Amino acid sequence: MASRLSLQNLTFSAVIAGFVAVLVGYTSSAAIIFQAAEAAGASVAQIGGWLSMLGLGMGVTSIGLSLYYRTPVVTAWSTPGAALLVTSLPGTSLNEAIGVFVFATGLILLCGVTGLFARLMHYIPQALSAAMLGGILLRFGLNAFTSLQSNFALAGTMCLVYLLAKRALPRYAVVMALVAGLIVAALQGDIALHGQTLTFAAPAFVMPHFTLSTIIGIGIPFFVVTMASQNAPGIATLKAHGYHLPVSPLISWTALTALVLAPFGGFTICIAAITAAICMGEDIHPDPKKRYMAAVSAGVFYLIAGVFGGSIGMVFTALPEALIHTIAGLALLGTIAGSLYRALENERQRDAAIITFLITASGVTLLGVGSAFWGLAGGVITHLILSIPARNRDKSAGKS
Repeated sequence: MASRLSLQNLTFSAVIAGFVAVLVGYTSSAAIIFQAAEAAGASVAQIGGWLSMLGLGMGVTSIGLSLYYRTPVVTAWSTPGAALLVTSLPGTSLNEAIGVFVFATGLILLCGVTGLFARLMHYIPQALSAAMLGGILLRFGLNAFTSLQSNFALAGTMCLVYLLAKRALPRYAVVMALVAGLIVAALQGDIALHGQTLTFAAPAFVMPHFTLSTIIGIGIPFFVVTMASQNAPGIATLKAHGYHLPVSPLISWTALTALVLAPFGGFTICIAAITAAICMGEDIHPDPKKRYMAAVSAGVFYLIAGVFGGSIGMVFTALPEALIHTIAGLALLGTIAGSLYRALENERQRDAAIITFLITASGVTLLGVGSAFWGLAGGVITHLILSIPARNRDKSAGKS
């Protein structure tokens, strides 16, 4: 029964959305994963194994959670966490690095099992979640048009094809823009596939070693950054699109998967935000309940990427940057517009929402934690402060 329903909901738009989500995920941050693995002292073969484990883990969790909840749940590695590892792991042995992964994913699992993270997310107004998502995605929308400066022929053709298709065949607008971009890039000779081969990368088990200095100095910051800059925006993305899933099971299953894969280099698996938003647009299907197959498709592409390990990352990075930026921005236009609408719709929460949006979009990093967390924190504080006078006035009116 479930299988038949799934196949009925599988559309070409969903498959392309899943592919674009994986494409954006790998091209935007695969290089950071390479750097993080190198900082830990991993060999070239081990780095391929890391990417294999991450791809397989994200594939299994994206497919499993999306089919179970019939909701587009896309998972991802923690890019902010990986960036932290790049600067924190030099001088640390590979065994100690694996120990950090096990410790941090164990803490995340504890948050999921106890329900602590779910309780915190419950108190965040939906307008602020939408504002944070809009702030996160803003730079992707802007990059689609700044690409006109670096490669006008490529980005301009993609934008024009997108607009024409949006008028005639709206569900296939992103697909046609991607095809147009690939054709122009090929004609320009900008697809650098020379010498690229697809090979299987076998994972290697590394015994974790725990030290107090690495746990305190790297493990705890890595945990905080992952929860604040990846899982929180991921859950907010689901809420902003009207998908109100139980948070604890999502956090628990992704953390448990990462905990199992950590000794093989799968340093973390989280709820995705940016790539998930690509799989939630109206272009995929008019019915939000039938968009989950886009996330399932993303999971399948993740599995393929996992099988070929580091090679697939190199293939994705062979595409021109302007193409990646433009297709990502075009795919997210509807999501950005919807996020801003939901963020500013409630007049009483508008000030808090715009502060959330601006702080998040600023890209500011404080204490090693990214702007998504600080945007949400600033919005919540603003909301609480501005709500106090209103409550006092209500009480006074009640007494009179």
